[in-house]
Amino acid sequence: MSHFPEAARRRFQLILIKPSHYDDDGYVIRWWRAMIPSNSLAALYGIAAECAERKVLGPDTEIDITVIDETNTRIDFAELLTQFKRHDNFGMIALVGVQSNQYPRALDIARPFRDAGLPVSMGGFHVSGCLSMLDGKAVGLDACRDMGISMFAGEAEGRLDMVLRDAAAGELKPLYNFMNDLPGIGGTPVPFLPRDNIQRTLGLSTSFDAGRGCPYQCSFCTIINVQGRKSRFRSADDVEKLVRMNWAQGIHKFFITDDNFARNKDWEAIFDRLIELKERDGIPLGLMIQVDTLCHKIPNFIEKSKRAGVTRVFIGLENVNPDNLTAAKKNQNKITEYRKMLLAWKAQGIMTLAGYILGFPADTPESIRRDIKIIQEELPLDVIEFFILTPLPGSEDHQVLWKKGVEMDADLNIYDVEHVCTAHPKMSKQEWEDIYHEAWSLYYSPEHMKTLLRRAVATGVPLVRLAKVLVSFATTVPLENVHPLQSGLLRLKTPSERRPELPRENPLVFWPRFVWETFSKHVSLAGTIISLAVSAFLIARDAKSKTYMDQALTPVADDEEETLHLFTQTAGGAAAVSHVRKVAQLTGH
Repeated sequence: MSHFPEAARRRFQLILIKPSHYDDDGYVIRWWRAMIPSNSLAALYGIAAECAERKVLGPDTEIDITVIDETNTRIDFAELLTQFKRHDNFGMIALVGVQSNQYPRALDIARPFRDAGLPVSMGGFHVSGCLSMLDGKAVGLDACRDMGISMFAGEAEGRLDMVLRDAAAGELKPLYNFMNDLPGIGGTPVPFLPRDNIQRTLGLSTSFDAGRGCPYQCSFCTIINVQGRKSRFRSADDVEKLVRMNWAQGIHKFFITDDNFARNKDWEAIFDRLIELKERDGIPLGLMIQVDTLCHKIPNFIEKSKRAGVTRVFIGLENVNPDNLTAAKKNQNKITEYRKMLLAWKAQGIMTLAGYILGFPADTPESIRRDIKIIQEELPLDVIEFFILTPLPGSEDHQVLWKKGVEMDADLNIYDVEHVCTAHPKMSKQEWEDIYHEAWSLYYSPEHMKTLLRRAVATGVPLVRLAKVLVSFATTVPLENVHPLQSGLLRLKTPSERRPELPRENPLVFWPRFVWETFSKHVSLAGTIISLAVSAFLIARDAKSKTYMDQALTPVADDEEETLHLFTQTAGGAAAVSHVRKVAQLTGH
C-alpha cells in the first residue's frame, strides 16, 4: 500500500500510436473497422502495461497508457495536447512499428507534439532497418534528428524501462540502438490489447508473435535484418497466458505473426497447449498462421494445425518460376512441392492464402498472365495476395541499389509493396503498375471465384468464410486502390487529414464528392456480394459439388512433371524437375 496521498501522485502520459499512411490522393488511410490488428502495438502495450504495474517511474508515479491505431482511429491532436497540459506535459508519445511507407505520416504526427515541446520517440522497421543496413543517415533519418525525435532501433523487451525513465527525467536520448543485442522473448510480457482497441478490427481478432527471426536469406525481406536470422521463441506457457488473457475479454481469434511458424522449434509444444485449451477448456480458437512451402514435410504439423484451431494458412509462395525464386535467394521454395503441400492443407479443410510477388527480373506482363493462369488451373490455392517487388529500406535489395547509386523513388509513402519504386529491366513503370492491377482482376474473375467455391465444398473449406474473403480481395484494389491488407469496412476521410504538402480541399467540394464515392463504391460492392452469394448458394445446393474435381485438386501423380504447365512452361521449371530426379536417382528415393 502506497504511503503517498492520492493528490501527490504524478501521472505519466504514455501515448502509443501506430501510424497509417497516405493514399494516392494524399489522405490518411483509415477505416471504421480495419482489416488486421497491429502486433507491434500489442507487443508495446503488453510491455508498457507491465512497466506500469511494476511502477518503473517510482511508487508515486502512475503510467496512463493511451493506444491509437490510426488505421481505425482518428488522432485528435487537440485533445491529446490538452490531456498532456492537464498533467504538466509529463509523458511522451511513442510512434510504434513505423514501416517505411508510414514514415512520412509518422513525421507529420510527431510535428504538433514536438512543436508543443513534448518528447517523441519512434521505432519500427524503417528506423531499425536503415540503421542495420545503411549508414545511419540515409532514407530520411535526419528528419528525426532535425525535429528532435528520439529513434529506437531494435526490440523493446527489457529496454522500455530505460526509455520511460529518460523521458520522465526530460533526458530522452537521440538514439537507442539495440540492433546488435536482440533480446530473448520467452517469459517477457506477452502482446496484448484491450478489447476497446480490438473491436475496431474486422472479425474481432488480435495477434501475437510466438517467435521472431528467420534463418532464410530472401533478398527482398527486411525481417532477417531487423529481427535477425537467429530465431527466438515464446514458450507454450507464454502462449497459454496470452490466450487466457484475451479469452477473459471475449477474444478467441488470433493471427500468429511469425514469418514462418513451421520453423518455430517449439511449434508442437505450442500446438499441443492450444489443443488442450480448445478441446479441454472449450476456448473456440480460430488461428491464422504463416508457413513455408515445405511445412508439409514436418510430421503431424498440418494435422495438429487443424486441431489447434488453424482456419487459414498464409504461404510465402512468392512465385512459380524457379528462375525468379533463385534471383530472390528464396531457394527453399521448391515448385515440385507446391501441389503436395497445398493438397495436404486442403485435406484438412484449411483455407490457403499465398503471397505472390510481381516484378522479378524475368517477369514480363505476358509471363505474369501465363503464370496466373497456371496457378488457377494447377494449384489448389484459395486466395492470392499480389505484391510489387519493392526495395524496402532494411532489405538486401535496397542496400545493393543504394550502394550502386541506382535511382529509387524518394517518396517513402509509396514503399507499400503496391507501387513501383525503381526501374525494371523488362517493363516500364506504367507496364509494371498496369499488370499489378490487372493481376487482381485476372485471378479474381467471376468464373474463377466460382471454381474456388466449388473446390471449397469438395475439400471442406467453410464456404461462407471463403466467400467473405473473396469479396474483399476481389474488390479492394479496383474500388479503393489500396491493398486488401490495408483495407477495412467503410473508408473514413476528412479534409484535415491530407499530406501537409498538398493543398487543403474546400469542404464544400470534398464532402459531396466523398459521399458520392462512398455510395458508388458500396453499390458496386453490393453487386459483387450478391453475385457471389448467389453462386455460393447454388454451388452448395448442387449435389455434384461434393465430388467436384479438377486438375488442381487431382492427387499428385508420378508423371505430372511431364504434363503440367507449372513444370514445362519455364526453363527454371524444367531444371527444377531435372534436379529432383537426379537427387532421387542418387539417394534411391
